[in-house]
Amino acid sequence: MKSIIRFIPLILFFLLAVLLYRGLFLNPQSMPSAMIGKPLPNFELPTLKSIEQRVGRDDLQGDIVLLNVWATWCIQCKYEHPYLLNIARDPRIKLYGLNFTDDHKAALSWLKQYQDPYVFSIFDEQGALGLDIGVFGAPETFVIDHTGIIRKRFAGPINDQVWQKEFLPLIETLEAEMADGAS
Repeated sequence: MKSIIRFIPLILFFLLAVLLYRGLFLNPQSMPSAMIGKPLPNFELPTLKSIEQRVGRDDLQGDIVLLNVWATWCIQCKYEHPYLLNIARDPRIKLYGLNFTDDHKAALSWLKQYQDPYVFSIFDEQGALGLDIGVFGAPETFVIDHTGIIRKRFAGPINDQVWQKEFLPLIETLEAEMADGAS
């Protein structure tokens, strides 16, 4: 019996090593979101530029919306920022930011330094809205249709290839749905 007990730490170590090794090959972009096909949750949070101004779910409805989760502590957010500046020029969509668990002054300074592509940024200091929509970290981008339904979650930075493959086909589909609904 004592000889079996000696092997328990070795067995536990081996199981933990296998679990950690498996984690190296997980793709965060393929993690499913329970919010796909559901409405954006109700919220009331301040905007980054004006803490007194409160915004909510209704402020993000009526258009095709990209809700980009970002923070100053996020290295990949700096990488994707030039692409967001280009996306913001596309008249088909509205780009909003969700400043996630960040320092207020640092976030304002960051947008001033790198330019602000957003219609406005929601200041989610405690991360409540981020948790409600299933944010794992930054950057993440959600596509929300004109009725307020979350249609896509993308984890990771946006670049030209990602934009062409992951976002444009969905945006074109949503545009067609909006046109069909208007006629």
